[in-house]
Amino acid sequence: MTDVLRRGRASLAFGFFAQGVAFALLVTRIPAIQDRYGVSDALLPVFLAAVPVLAGVGSVLSERLVRRVRPSRLLRWSQPVVLLALLGVGTGDRVALLAVALAVFGLAVGALDASMNMLGVSLQRAYGRSIMLGFHAAYSLGGILGASLAWAGAHWDLALWVSYLPVVVVLVPAALVGSRWYVDGGGGGSAEEAVTGGGAGGAEAGVGGGIGFRVLLPLCLVMTFAYIGDSTVSNWSAKYLQDVLGSSEQLATVPYNVYMVTTLVGRAVGDFGVRRFGAVAVVRGGAVVAAVGFAVVAGAPGAWTGMLGFTLLGLGLCVLVPQTFAAAGRLAERDGRPGASDAAVARLNVFNYVGFLIGSPLVGALGGAWSYRGAMLVPMVLVLVTVVYARSFGDRPDRYGGGHERPRTADVGRGSNGL
Repeated sequence: MTDVLRRGRASLAFGFFAQGVAFALLVTRIPAIQDRYGVSDALLPVFLAAVPVLAGVGSVLSERLVRRVRPSRLLRWSQPVVLLALLGVGTGDRVALLAVALAVFGLAVGALDASMNMLGVSLQRAYGRSIMLGFHAAYSLGGILGASLAWAGAHWDLALWVSYLPVVVVLVPAALVGSRWYVDGGGGGSAEEAVTGGGAGGAEAGVGGGIGFRVLLPLCLVMTFAYIGDSTVSNWSAKYLQDVLGSSEQLATVPYNVYMVTTLVGRAVGDFGVRRFGAVAVVRGGAVVAAVGFAVVAGAPGAWTGMLGFTLLGLGLCVLVPQTFAAAGRLAERDGRPGASDAAVARLNVFNYVGFLIGSPLVGALGGAWSYRGAMLVPMVLVLVTVVYARSFGDRPDRYGGGHERPRTADVGRGSNGL
């Protein structure tokens, strides 16, 4: 494996890490943001919903942008925008400024998420083996660090800008320097083409149509269901443990941390499982484990059993999203048109935000109208549907994570850094 690919893999992993830090710093300080700007409880859901909606818009726009510029260039400039928008959230003093900062954050996050996963898919193609889960493990690690920094800021009652400024000062220049080694291609072709840009040079490498929505539909559903499960944990685990299972307020904060740690562990070792057993088996196994986790949570007699359920959820859900992006790349490669992979990833990424928007209100509505125990059975059923769609992850199973490695490209002479 060439140094170009190794540097590209390391720099992209850092990009995922930085994004995990930024997103965690935003979502875990929502109460402080609400207090700083005096946002009412009635208005807060509007602000929170606007971010994923605009992120979906940013992902759609990124599909068009990568027809003219390389995904690496889009990633290089969207990541600093996300970080600076985060700082804007922490430094403003009027609701209008908060709205602008969150709008910029949402649009840039959509472009960032899409372009990161485009590069991840093309790098996995160049490597000829599963590496996608490792990138998302870096994101989880960043999320844990960001949440820890947010906890420290809240514990010492630091102003938002005091918590955000050091992170932005460190990550912006580091991300710009690391972006020099991004490796991308036009979304199709051989490993060498993925490194050199498909031989087209410049923006033309990204020109081309995408695959049809009907082909992507099973993966879109899996992505939606996975994020419904994820948002259920992130938004309702603490309330569920405290109000339903009778835990203390301190113990109620633990499940999400446990979930994040098990997500990191599962993604860190997941690529080895994909190489050994294939993507279909790993996705089916993850879906079953996640469904068992929801069943344990729904039937838990006490807080510690509930904690076990949330632990299983982290181990099960963690493999679904990375493998969904990887499967979209394989389907697009079969289509054979330049740019098909990038377009597929951008379209699929929209359903990340769809699941995020549906998950929390769905559980809240069911919990209020029925019971929170019963509400946990709905994401359980949705995750189990993934078992039915798992065969969609096995397109061309002999390549890119289906259990067999593709012969590597030993002598790649140069790389594309998107400049």
